[in-house]
Amino acid sequence: QVQLVESGGGLVQPGGSLRLSCAASGNIFSRYVMGWYRQAPGKERELVASITDDGSTNYQDSVKGRFTISRDNAKNTYLQMNSLSPGDTAVYYCNRKISVFNKWYDYWGQGTQVTVSS
Repeated sequence: QVQLVESGGGLVQPGGSLRLSCAASGNIFSRYVMGWYRQAPGKERELVASITDDGSTNYQDSVKGRFTISRDNAKNTYLQMNSLSPGDTAVYYCNRKISVFNKWYDYWGQGTQVTVSS
């Protein structure tokens, strides 16, 4: 079992920045992939960025050059979001996929609202 707690969302003006944090607890020792997803009203949840336990990163094309995913240990993952636009408004979810005996399991945080508006 893994528990994920996000923080850092809020209201920001276009062009501004926010940093989201995700703190993991529970089984943090298995191989993992951390991801940030977002879901805007009326749209499907989509992957924004991910980082593996060996540090490899992946980004959605629309956020490349603006968002940066990072981690400082097996517990904490961050999403630095710069040059935000109204199109980035969504609920952002932290996700952790862990591998146990070669089977992958998904865990989700509760989500944090990001609103970009003037």
